[in-house]
Formats: sequence, structure tokens, C-alpha cells
Amino acid sequence: MTVALYPGSFDPITNGHIDIATRAAKLFDKVVIGIFSTPEKRLTFTLEERVALAKQAVAHLPRVKVMPYSNITVDFAREVGAQVLVRGLRMSADYEREFEMAMLNRKLYPELELVCFMASQDYQFLSSSLMKEVASLGGDINGLVPRHVAAALREKGVSKM
Repeated sequence: MTVALYPGSFDPITNGHIDIATRAAKLFDKVVIGIFSTPEKRLTFTLEERVALAKQAVAHLPRVKVMPYSNITVDFAREVGAQVLVRGLRMSADYEREFEMAMLNRKLYPELELVCFMASQDYQFLSSSLMKEVASLGGDINGLVPRHVAAALREKGVSKM
């Protein structure tokens, strides 16, 4: 059984993230969306909220499981039995960052393979940070995040919609 880990902060999960998870679930027996507890960035949602939003967003994908983690990603990959690390690439800057991380991860966990998915054309510009900014300025994020995520952003006061 091939297990893939798709790690990130997912603050919040977007349709771009869901697209990558959906495509990964077609290739791997199990995909674990690992939600990192304390990334070095300002978070809008708590860990529990991010996990709940992600679980609801991928409930229709039986091969995808959502789990929180707080240790380094390669150690979490070992814990869940992942042989593959899944990442999404939107632009060349993503490639450079992912390449650096892949080289470090290879040193720390040589058996872990990196598989990068090119972002779908509809989501190449999409990021959680950008969605929060657009929502905070009253922009329409429908079609870019699941409805329950847009509602959660409104409840947090991030959205003026």
C-alpha cells in the first residue's frame, strides 16, 4: 500500500489544495493531509479549526485522511508510513522552495520520494494568504474555497461579504 503525505498549514484549505489531494488520491492508496500545528506564520484558524475545515472539504474522498502534526514533516511521514511526500507547484518560486526542502528531506529520510503536482490552471494563483486578503477586502472568494470555508472566514471577521 502506497501512502502519500500532503503537508501544510492549510490556513484555510482552498480548492487548489483539494484539487491536489483529489489528484493524489487517484495515484496513491492513501493520502494523509498533514496539518502542521505551528508554522512560522500568522494563523487565522486554530489547529482544531483547520483540521475540521479540511476534513469537511475532503469528506467525499475516501482515500484521503486529515491529521494534525507538530513534529518535523519527515518524522510525521515516518509515523504515518508515508513513502511519498506530495506538494503542489504554482509558479517558479514554489519550485525553488520545494527543491530546497526536498534536498533537506532526502538527507533526513532518504526513502521518502517527492511527487509534485502542477497546479491546475484554475488555481495557479491561489494561496490561503491571498484568499484571506481578498476576503478581508470584501472580494468574492466563491469558487476558490469551499462554501464552509468562506463561511468560516466570515465568522472570523476576515470577510466583509
